[in-house]
Amino acid sequence: MDPSATLAMIGCAAASAVTLGYAGLCAVQPFARCERCQATGWRRTAVLRRRKDCRRCKMTGYRARRGVRVYNHLRRLSRDINH
Repeated sequence: MDPSATLAMIGCAAASAVTLGYAGLCAVQPFARCERCQATGWRRTAVLRRRKDCRRCKMTGYRARRGVRVYNHLRRLSRDINH
C-alpha cells in the first residue's frame, strides 16, 4: 500500500472520529456555557461598568452549541421544503 494512501486513510478516519464525537456531544449536551457572560446571564459595560443583560444567551447563561444550531437549521429547511 502506498504511504500517501495510508496517510489519507488515517486522516479520513481521524476526521470521521472527531465529527462523530462532536455529534455525540451535541446529542448528550446540546447547550454549553456562554463565554461572553461566563454563564451569569449578564456582563459589565465597558464605560461605567454597569450590569447589562447578555444578548448572546438571552440571560440564561447557556447557549446552543454550533452543531445543534446547524442541525436545527437543516431540519427547518427540510421541513419547509417537504411541506
